[in-house]
Amino acid sequence: MLHDILLVILGLVIGIVIGFLIARVFIKKYFKKNPPINEEMIKTLMMQMGRKPNQKQVNQMMKSMSKYM
Repeated sequence: MLHDILLVILGLVIGIVIGFLIARVFIKKYFKKNPPINEEMIKTLMMQMGRKPNQKQVNQMMKSMSKYM
């Protein structure tokens, strides 16, 4: 009886870990295809803050954003 309970718990833990890893891969792939923020959004945000962005600043922001995705 204890053996059966341990097998069920082990199966659940393994399933959760595998499900998490698969979901993580799909989410990373999705964000790579469809980034949540693009250059136009960065330019708009900077202009709303009262700054006139140049291309170098926009590229730096995009590079720093891509590090975290």
